Amino acid sequence: MIEGVKVIDLTVVEDDRGFLIEIARSADDPSPHGVVHRFGQVYLVGDPVRGTIRAFHKHAELWDWFFICHGSAKFVLKDDRPESPTYGEMMTVVASQRKPRLIVVPPGVYHGWMSLEDDTLMVSTASHTYRHGDPDEVRIPPDSFGDVWTVKGR
Repeated sequence: MIEGVKVIDLTVVEDDRGFLIEIARSADDPSPHGVVHRFGQVYLVGDPVRGTIRAFHKHAELWDWFFICHGSAKFVLKDDRPESPTYGEMMTVVASQRKPRLIVVPPGVYHGWMSLEDDTLMVSTASHTYRHGDPDEVRIPPDSFGDVWTVKGR
Protein backbone atom coordinates (compact mmCIF):
# COMPACT_ATOMS: atom_id res chain seq x y z
CA MET A 1 0.00 0.00 0.00
CA ILE A 2 1.31 3.43 -0.91
CA GLU A 3 2.00 5.64 2.13
CA GLY A 4 -0.96 7.98 2.71
CA VAL A 5 -3.29 6.21 0.29
CA LYS A 6 -6.37 4.69 1.90
CA VAL A 7 -8.86 2.26 0.43
CA ILE A 8 -11.90 2.16 2.68
CA ASP A 9 -14.48 -0.55 2.08
CA LEU A 10 -17.87 1.08 2.56
CA THR A 11 -20.91 -0.46 4.18
CA VAL A 12 -24.24 -0.64 2.38
CA VAL A 13 -27.21 -0.27 4.72
CA GLU A 14 -30.22 -1.76 2.99
CA ASP A 15 -33.84 -2.26 3.94
CA ASP A 16 -37.27 -2.26 2.31
CA ARG A 17 -36.93 1.46 1.48
CA GLY A 18 -33.71 1.03 -0.49
CA PHE A 19 -30.10 1.57 0.52
CA LEU A 20 -27.67 4.09 1.95
CA ILE A 21 -23.87 4.23 1.66
CA GLU A 22 -21.94 6.56 3.92
CA ILE A 23 -19.02 7.80 1.82
CA ALA A 24 -16.93 10.20 3.94
CA ARG A 25 -16.87 12.34 7.06
CA SER A 26 -14.79 15.21 8.34
CA ALA A 27 -11.31 14.18 9.52
CA ASP A 28 -12.15 15.16 13.11
CA ASP A 29 -14.57 12.21 13.24
CA PRO A 30 -12.89 9.10 14.72
CA SER A 31 -14.65 6.64 12.37
CA PRO A 32 -12.86 5.06 9.38
CA HIS A 33 -14.85 7.47 7.19
CA GLY A 34 -13.26 10.48 8.94
CA VAL A 35 -10.79 11.37 6.19
CA VAL A 36 -11.81 14.73 4.70
CA HIS A 37 -9.56 17.29 6.38
CA ARG A 38 -10.37 20.14 3.98
CA PHE A 39 -13.18 20.58 1.47
CA GLY A 40 -12.75 22.39 -1.84
CA GLN A 41 -15.32 20.96 -4.24
CA VAL A 42 -17.16 17.84 -5.29
CA TYR A 43 -17.95 16.82 -8.84
CA LEU A 44 -19.43 13.93 -10.81
CA VAL A 45 -17.48 12.34 -13.67
CA GLY A 46 -19.25 10.09 -16.17
CA ASP A 47 -17.74 7.70 -18.71
CA PRO A 48 -20.41 6.53 -21.17
CA VAL A 49 -18.15 3.89 -22.74
CA ARG A 50 -16.29 1.02 -21.10
CA GLY A 51 -12.50 1.31 -21.42
CA THR A 52 -12.34 5.10 -21.16
CA ILE A 53 -9.02 6.03 -19.52
CA ARG A 54 -8.48 9.22 -17.55
CA ALA A 55 -4.81 9.26 -16.58
CA PHE A 56 -2.30 10.22 -15.26
CA HIS A 57 -1.89 13.28 -13.11
CA LYS A 58 -0.72 14.29 -9.64
CA HIS A 59 -1.12 17.35 -7.43
CA ALA A 60 1.28 19.39 -5.29
CA GLU A 61 -1.28 20.29 -2.59
CA LEU A 62 -4.64 18.80 -3.46
CA TRP A 63 -6.03 15.59 -1.93
CA ASP A 64 -8.59 13.51 -3.85
CA TRP A 65 -11.33 11.22 -2.55
CA PHE A 66 -12.88 8.95 -5.20
CA PHE A 67 -16.12 6.94 -5.03
CA ILE A 68 -17.67 4.90 -7.86
CA CYS A 69 -21.45 5.23 -7.50
CA HIS A 70 -22.43 3.42 -10.72
CA GLY A 71 -20.58 0.86 -12.81
CA SER A 72 -16.99 -0.09 -12.00
CA ALA A 73 -13.48 1.24 -12.46
CA LYS A 74 -9.85 0.27 -12.20
CA PHE A 75 -7.62 2.83 -10.47
CA VAL A 76 -3.84 2.86 -10.89
CA LEU A 77 -1.65 4.88 -8.53
CA LYS A 78 2.11 5.51 -8.39
CA ASP A 79 3.98 7.22 -5.56
CA ASP A 80 6.14 10.02 -6.99
CA ARG A 81 7.22 11.58 -3.68
CA PRO A 82 11.02 11.12 -3.26
CA GLU A 83 10.72 11.55 0.54
CA SER A 84 8.07 8.82 0.83
CA PRO A 85 8.98 5.34 2.12
CA THR A 86 6.91 3.94 -0.76
CA TYR A 87 8.48 6.13 -3.49
CA GLY A 88 8.13 4.42 -6.87
CA GLU A 89 5.56 1.86 -5.71
CA MET A 90 2.42 1.27 -7.74
CA MET A 91 -0.94 -0.11 -6.75
CA THR A 92 -4.19 -1.02 -8.45
CA VAL A 93 -7.65 -0.78 -6.90
CA VAL A 94 -10.99 -1.86 -8.36
CA ALA A 95 -14.11 -0.17 -7.06
CA SER A 96 -17.73 -0.54 -8.10
CA GLN A 97 -21.31 -0.05 -7.04
CA ARG A 98 -21.22 -3.71 -5.97
CA LYS A 99 -18.02 -3.24 -3.96
CA PRO A 100 -18.25 0.35 -2.76
CA ARG A 101 -14.96 1.89 -1.70
CA LEU A 102 -13.56 5.30 -0.93
CA ILE A 103 -10.09 5.79 -2.40
CA VAL A 104 -8.02 8.52 -0.71
CA VAL A 105 -5.12 9.91 -2.77
CA PRO A 106 -2.62 12.33 -1.20
CA PRO A 107 -0.60 14.96 -3.09
CA GLY A 108 2.38 13.68 -5.06
CA VAL A 109 0.78 10.38 -6.08
CA TYR A 110 0.08 9.93 -9.78
CA HIS A 111 -3.40 8.54 -10.30
CA GLY A 112 -5.77 7.60 -13.05
CA TRP A 113 -8.73 5.37 -13.71
CA MET A 114 -10.39 3.35 -16.43
CA SER A 115 -14.09 2.55 -16.60
CA LEU A 116 -14.73 -1.20 -16.65
CA GLU A 117 -18.41 -0.85 -17.61
CA ASP A 118 -20.48 1.45 -19.78
CA ASP A 119 -22.04 4.40 -17.95
CA THR A 120 -19.60 4.37 -15.02
CA LEU A 121 -20.04 7.33 -12.67
CA MET A 122 -17.48 8.59 -10.16
CA VAL A 123 -18.01 11.10 -7.37
CA SER A 124 -14.76 12.98 -6.85
CA THR A 125 -14.15 15.22 -3.86
CA ALA A 126 -11.14 17.53 -3.77
CA SER A 127 -9.50 19.38 -0.91
CA HIS A 128 -9.15 22.54 -3.03
CA THR A 129 -11.24 24.14 -5.76
CA TYR A 130 -9.99 23.77 -9.31
CA ARG A 131 -8.04 26.82 -10.50
CA HIS A 132 -8.66 27.04 -14.25
CA GLY A 133 -5.88 29.57 -14.84
CA ASP A 134 -3.33 27.82 -12.62
CA PRO A 135 -4.33 24.19 -12.02
CA ASP A 136 -2.53 22.18 -9.33
CA GLU A 137 -1.63 19.29 -11.59
CA VAL A 138 1.15 17.62 -13.51
CA ARG A 139 -0.17 15.48 -16.36
CA ILE A 140 1.59 12.59 -18.10
CA PRO A 141 0.34 10.12 -20.77
CA PRO A 142 -1.74 7.07 -19.76
CA ASP A 143 0.99 4.67 -20.93
CA SER A 144 3.73 6.30 -18.81
CA PHE A 145 3.97 3.25 -16.53
CA GLY A 146 3.63 0.59 -19.22
CA ASP A 147 0.60 -1.54 -19.98
CA VAL A 148 -1.28 -1.08 -16.71
CA TRP A 149 -4.76 -0.82 -18.22
CA THR A 150 -5.23 -4.19 -19.91
CA VAL A 151 -7.59 -6.46 -17.99
CA LYS A 152 -5.78 -9.79 -17.91
CA GLY A 153 -7.50 -13.17 -17.75
CA ARG A 154 -7.03 -15.17 -14.57
